[in-house]
Amino acid sequence: MFFNSLRTTAFRNLADKEIFTGVKDVFLVGENGQGKTNFLEAVYFCAYASSFRTVRDSELSRNSLIMQNNITDNDEYINEKDFSAEVKLSNSLNDSILVKVEKEKKLIYIDGKRAEDRRALLSITPSIVFCHEDMEFISGSPERRRWFFDQTLSLYDPVYLDDLRKYRRVLKTRNSILRDHIQGKQIDNFEQVLDVLDPQLAGYGQKLMEKRQAAVKEYSGIFGALYEEVSGISGLTIQYTQSWKEDNIISHLQKRRTADISAGLSLSGPHRDRYQFIKNSPNQKSNEFTGSASTGQRRLLALLLRSAQSRCYSAMTGQKPVLLLDDVLLEMDGEKRRRFLLALPDYDQAFYTFLPDEPYQRYQKDDTLIYTVKGGEVFQ
Repeated sequence: MFFNSLRTTAFRNLADKEIFTGVKDVFLVGENGQGKTNFLEAVYFCAYASSFRTVRDSELSRNSLIMQNNITDNDEYINEKDFSAEVKLSNSLNDSILVKVEKEKKLIYIDGKRAEDRRALLSITPSIVFCHEDMEFISGSPERRRWFFDQTLSLYDPVYLDDLRKYRRVLKTRNSILRDHIQGKQIDNFEQVLDVLDPQLAGYGQKLMEKRQAAVKEYSGIFGALYEEVSGISGLTIQYTQSWKEDNIISHLQKRRTADISAGLSLSGPHRDRYQFIKNSPNQKSNEFTGSASTGQRRLLALLLRSAQSRCYSAMTGQKPVLLLDDVLLEMDGEKRRRFLLALPDYDQAFYTFLPDEPYQRYQKDDTLIYTVKGGEVFQ
């Protein structure tokens, strides 16, 4: 399934109109700051009801100033906060996804019917974004790597997403109680409350760890082969390290309770698990790769993480994703570009952004749709 068209209203700097996108490859060409990435973001917003650039929906609105009265020195201005993005889908002219924010409330409509949870979008229009922010999965905090692998699992396993949400809710409650206690607030039956929460935390956490372990084993093989294919460097694997190492998790939580109480925080659990990129070499000790990798190698790692994510999704579901590629070829030499494009996973549709002086004509096909983007306007 792919997107036949995109319509935006007050979304970033994009003009309020519908743009036809009903081909396999769409190129968006323009200088920086003109709206190319905003267009990809609007497509992504329809796919997941969230942005790949910010966690604050308010940042997606145009934030233009609308005058309430005539132009005078005493005019009052109001901030335009409401916005929307809507796509029509390829399988029927009537099928659509509309995501809008009205009075700071997010509303999702699928085929005109209200969806209560954005989870409903996951199986409709799976979209994989390749962007500069992906470097955080390589050079950023352990939390960002966990986020990436949680997203990868959630794309094809809705039960994992449910268990992750439940784990986070219990963790939030447990941390709140620990924090209140360390701040001297009176909590009735404090230890007994923890006795109730710990088995819940352990139960959901155990399910997450089992699925993470199995997923990394599969994902690591796909990713390592891809990295060798494009870079020529072999022996790269992904290592998953659990925070809870004991078989009896509840017993572990009880042993660590004193430390948790002193910190006012849950110090162990799947929210502290780690992922590392390990380079294995014959007759040499294995080592963490990203610390010694060049900037170019880390950039390629981030791109191929997304390629592997797409392939993993297709292997698990039998579906092809939509790819959103934001200036991903810009920093590659010609040979790396060629290898990367050959290594792209099968897809239903792809959106690319390019600067005007890039050789994008080399990559277009007979039916490629090329748009120019300038000042938020998208035109041929």
